[in-house]
Amino acid sequence: MNPALNGMNIAILVTDGFEQSELTEPKKALEAEGALIRIVSDRFDKVQGMHHDQPGDQFTVDLLLREADAKAFDAVLLPGGKVNAAALREMGEAQRFVQNIDEDNKPIAVICHGGWLLVSAGLVEGRTMTSFPALEQDIRSAGGNWVDQEAVVDGNLISSRTPEDIPAFNEKMVEVIAERMRAKLRGTPDEHAVGLGSS
Repeated sequence: MNPALNGMNIAILVTDGFEQSELTEPKKALEAEGALIRIVSDRFDKVQGMHHDQPGDQFTVDLLLREADAKAFDAVLLPGGKVNAAALREMGEAQRFVQNIDEDNKPIAVICHGGWLLVSAGLVEGRTMTSFPALEQDIRSAGGNWVDQEAVVDGNLISSRTPEDIPAFNEKMVEVIAERMRAKLRGTPDEHAVGLGSS
């Protein structure tokens, strides 16, 4: 059986100050299933990860946000980290990127403070999701239905609260993106190559 996400192109959208485990652990889970990952940022060269309030590692940026085309990606991952999320939500280019992903009903996986970008982009109204608890009121004020659960799926939106939820988050994220891949390939010659007929 081929990996569930073989050949899927997934963007990880961050700037400096993201919570490192919320990038590295989901990235590993996606790559283990065959996904192709690109770190997208407004920053040149490197972005700075954090372990809560302590500096972590730096990560190479694969693509500048201003050059990123949402049509080239099958999904987007939005790690948290308060500094990262507060900066991204103010960027028009970041808002447009996630709006374009959502318009095509492509999966958006968001954890912790990452939900701030969706609030600013106008994408939470009528949606059920979770986040770091401090975002509850922002999400409710924007018309979203906030719930306190480790992993929530509402259509193309997958959300979790904190790094402790990452195992459940990864499982749901892979599941939703794999279903998107099955839908994309259904009725094509590649359908049976990825085992779609066995489900």
